[in-house]
Amino acid sequence: MKYDTKALEAKNEKVIANFEGTLGSVRAAQANAAVLSRITFEYYGSATLLTTMADVRVADARTLTISPYDASTLKAMEKAILMSDIGITPANDGKVIRLVFPQLTEERRKEIRKQVLKYSEEAKVVIRNNRRDANEDAKKQKKDGVLTEDELKAAEKAIQDMTDKYIKRIEEMTAKKEKDIMEI
Repeated sequence: MKYDTKALEAKNEKVIANFEGTLGSVRAAQANAAVLSRITFEYYGSATLLTTMADVRVADARTLTISPYDASTLKAMEKAILMSDIGITPANDGKVIRLVFPQLTEERRKEIRKQVLKYSEEAKVVIRNNRRDANEDAKKQKKDGVLTEDELKAAEKAIQDMTDKYIKRIEEMTAKKEKDIMEI
């Protein structure tokens, strides 16, 4: 019997998907509705995603418009955007919220790059923790007599190869985002 790496692969795919979502929410100089994907506001006593309660559109390369489905939520949405870490002050005309993305300064580019590198390192740590858990599971199976010594060595190699593959994907995604930040 050989060690099954499907569970490890599924965990690592979730990490990649989460990392991808996180990178998408990192603001660049161009208008991108993904920056609002994690913003919540209080709606009838519960935290509600802003994007589920409003029509978010890219008006031009630097402007997002947010049209709430319920006009009474406009102030709460504006407050949530102000309190978020996207770094843009919303303009409220009473019906629509406008977010104008300013041109990035060199200092802001460096801050965003640091933020991306931090997210990248966090994702790599989760991948490495998944490796550790899989290796412990394989060793337990060896101890329980499910795996032989040779199968354990093969499992450890397969686990390491998979870890290397996912770390490389994270590094490629990070490099692409860094390039995007520096080019804008």
